[in-house]
Amino acid sequence: MSDTAGWCLIESDPGVFTELIRELGVSGAQVEELWTLDSSLFNTIKPVHGLIFLFRWIGEDQPDGPIVRDSRIEKIFFAQQVINNACATQAILSVLFNCRHPDIDLGTTLSEFKEFSQKFDANMKGLALSNSQKIRTVHNSFGRSNSIFEFDDSAKPKSKSDEAYHFVAIVPIEGRLYELDGLKEGPIDLGLIKPNTDWVEAAKPFIEKRINKYKEGEVHFNLMAVVSDRKLILEKQLLSLQTEELDEATKLAEENNIRDKISEEVDKMKRYKIENARRKHNYLPLIVEILKLLAKDGKLVPLYERAKAKTLEKEKQKAGKA
Repeated sequence: MSDTAGWCLIESDPGVFTELIRELGVSGAQVEELWTLDSSLFNTIKPVHGLIFLFRWIGEDQPDGPIVRDSRIEKIFFAQQVINNACATQAILSVLFNCRHPDIDLGTTLSEFKEFSQKFDANMKGLALSNSQKIRTVHNSFGRSNSIFEFDDSAKPKSKSDEAYHFVAIVPIEGRLYELDGLKEGPIDLGLIKPNTDWVEAAKPFIEKRINKYKEGEVHFNLMAVVSDRKLILEKQLLSLQTEELDEATKLAEENNIRDKISEEVDKMKRYKIENARRKHNYLPLIVEILKLLAKDGKLVPLYERAKAKTLEKEKQKAGKA
């Protein structure tokens, strides 16, 4: 499979990605969205196992380091991208498959896939991923529900103004930093991570360099982090607090603080489930029935005319400001 057939676009959202990896059987991990590169934010979500960077693709560019071609390639799971719509899932899996942390358990599906494809070259890994029915099914379950109508836009010419977005993963492996971009021939070596230095600090200059390619004020990128399950981390902190030698007032205050954070995580996961259920639900039958009722009552055409008039007025206003 070398095209987009069978894979749908999914939203770049931490709730989508967190539930996606959990439905694939991964435990001990979740995805967090990052609004800043400030160290204080990263300190609140440690440990960070990898970064997923979404950006508007503005043409082929030179990699920020040499492409790995030596024996290190045997220790890095890297798959070339052979299907466009799967690049989000591929970036997430690039982090998970290269993660060597006791918090993360890949589960049966991904463990078997990794073992099965480990000896493949990069292109074959990409083909194996694109043809994994289980991974594709879970991925597609997070696509917005299809219309009750089918539109064939295969013959529609692509506009030069059409924007393409791309995901890459940035991960630390054995003391070095790598960018895993499925559009490249192999992993990109971003350099040595200095001893006693948080690897995320080493990644920041490369992320900032990409961001600075866009004009000031443009928002054409999104950054997320694959981290350990926050609820489990907080529960471990709560247990370790019991053995610390603190006065009762301090211990109680800290315990309440941790419990509040655990509650926030539980509420967040509940919110993710509700949001994802809404993403997956097909509202078109409801919309069609509402349109039928409006038409029956003679209200549909007047509403259409008012909406059309408002649109024309807005276009005139834009033309006047141009």
